[in-house]
Amino acid sequence: HDHDCCEHEHHHHDHDCCEHEHHHESGCAHCEAKLHQQEPAPKSTLLRLLLTIPLFALAFFLPVSWKLPLYLLPYLVIGYDVLWGAVKNLRHGRPFDEEFLMSLATAGAFAIGEYPEAVAVMFFYQLGEWLQGLAIGRSRRSIAALMDIRPDRAVVLRNGTEVPLSPDEVEIGDILVVRAGEKVPLDGVVVRGEGSLNCAALTGESLPRECRPGSSVLSGSLSLEGVLHIRCESRYHESTVSKILELVEHSSEKKARTESFITRFSRIYTPCVVIAALLLSVVPPLFTGFEFASWIHRALVFLVVSCPCALVVSVPLSFFGGIGGAARKGILIKGANDLERLSHIQTLVFDKTGTLSEGRFTITGFHCAASTEAELLRIAAAVEQHSNHPLALSVKDSYGKTPPQAADVQELAGRGMQAVVEGTRYFVGNSRLLEECGLKAPKLNQAGTYLHIATKEAYLGTLILNDCLKSNAKSALSRLKAQGVAKLVMLTGDTQGQAAQAAKSLPLDAYHAELLPADKVYRVEALLSEGTLAFVGDGINDAPVLMRADVGIAMGGIGSDAAMEAADMVLMDDNLNKLPLALSISRKTMGIVRQNITFSLLTKGLILLLGTLGMVNLWLAVFGDVGVMLLATCNALRAMHTKEQ
Repeated sequence: HDHDCCEHEHHHHDHDCCEHEHHHESGCAHCEAKLHQQEPAPKSTLLRLLLTIPLFALAFFLPVSWKLPLYLLPYLVIGYDVLWGAVKNLRHGRPFDEEFLMSLATAGAFAIGEYPEAVAVMFFYQLGEWLQGLAIGRSRRSIAALMDIRPDRAVVLRNGTEVPLSPDEVEIGDILVVRAGEKVPLDGVVVRGEGSLNCAALTGESLPRECRPGSSVLSGSLSLEGVLHIRCESRYHESTVSKILELVEHSSEKKARTESFITRFSRIYTPCVVIAALLLSVVPPLFTGFEFASWIHRALVFLVVSCPCALVVSVPLSFFGGIGGAARKGILIKGANDLERLSHIQTLVFDKTGTLSEGRFTITGFHCAASTEAELLRIAAAVEQHSNHPLALSVKDSYGKTPPQAADVQELAGRGMQAVVEGTRYFVGNSRLLEECGLKAPKLNQAGTYLHIATKEAYLGTLILNDCLKSNAKSALSRLKAQGVAKLVMLTGDTQGQAAQAAKSLPLDAYHAELLPADKVYRVEALLSEGTLAFVGDGINDAPVLMRADVGIAMGGIGSDAAMEAADMVLMDDNLNKLPLALSISRKTMGIVRQNITFSLLTKGLILLLGTLGMVNLWLAVFGDVGVMLLATCNALRAMHTKEQ
């Protein structure tokens, strides 16, 4: 089967996409642990905080002269885990973390007789840690809820009996039974039953997706009604849910340049501060004759605020929040470096079929010679009813009824089909087929793919089909232009005519047609010199270009496995309006990262300077440290919420 104009790419419903937790290494092991721990704000910490208050009050107000044991009790209650963590890190050769610094500073305060300050510093430090843990926990729960798609079991129909199995024991071809309230364990096709599926965790779709026999379903979807019998089409390790979870686990390998800078910075910065504090406590008294206690106190203040936790926690948390917020909107980003590059995009390149267009043909016009429109459609549907060619499927969908039976059906390679319908032999195909029948195709001015219909004796008419643009394509591209994207380009394998027709309706800066996959790569490489480039595509032939672009963006609803494997970002519901939203999320996230870096360094620098000059005591130092950390963390959480425009 062939036609005059464009070739239609073949797509299938499968996803290879991701949602990400972002992990990092740093010189501050305690800060690093915050983003990994399962319970960032345990109840035990709250209980210890509440218990410390009366113990501290008792020590403060009790009229006894020797108060060291009275203050040691609340100090150990609130700070034993910090002290133990510092000891463990020392044993493992990692001394320069916040637990070590807090232990050193408070032990020093005890040594110079500042008992109340030592307990208060540890109390406010732990309070800040607990409040920050609540904020991080909120972000983690958001990601966890989104990723709650792992199937626990699969019910398989074998010899008429329902057998519960582990998903990795199910074979291709097995019939799965999924009831209302259960997750679809593996990708497949519905063979019996009708119902609706909640695909929000996979695609971000707010409305349920209807399914009936013949519908493709994705693992991780939640059945809302009915009993579905689904023929398994993939093994567990190849299923949508497995691929998503695998990508989550490996996302830590993709680290943003900004975050890498923070990691390197903290490894150098923290030991330098410890050495500086040591020199501060020893050198000035030796050369100026001042008392050691005063300079030791200044050195302790210096230590309290030295660990750059506001940076080490808030920067990864900003990326974590941005990626999580995007995922809730059905935009799956594979790593923080992809999010960072996306914020700098200057050129956006689009595939046409299935990306800017619907990816399926619709009848947009008729040319009638010796028949009516309804009769042309009825005959075409009858002849094409057993074909799986995209044009044939479009004709059958447009007819919408059961066509008349056809006999002696023959496929004529590269030209079309012929069949006998109600006693008459009909030919349906391109102009070459008409010429073989001794007929001449009329000259038509309407753009599209022509499907001519004729008998051996007479030309009856033509169906005009087009792969129509998506309804939101123009608005999405206009918004991208308004956001400052310098250049929008369309690359397609379609004919020049089809590409020109699409380009007329869209705010494109350039387009190139009749391209092979290798030609697309060549065009993208030429555009890469003009700035950071993102390519948006969905077909198997787009995979090389997605890999070559700075940011590869795959359409997840109808995209191929290869495209989504190669992509850095996936739009799970094929909604082009998610592109400007993704750009907004990335820019907002990077803005928050820059704010946190600037605010943290300036505030830390100011407190360190004031502490060195003896103008800040331990209490104010810890307020500064905890305050900066909390403000930076709360600011980072804003990355989770970006409104759709």
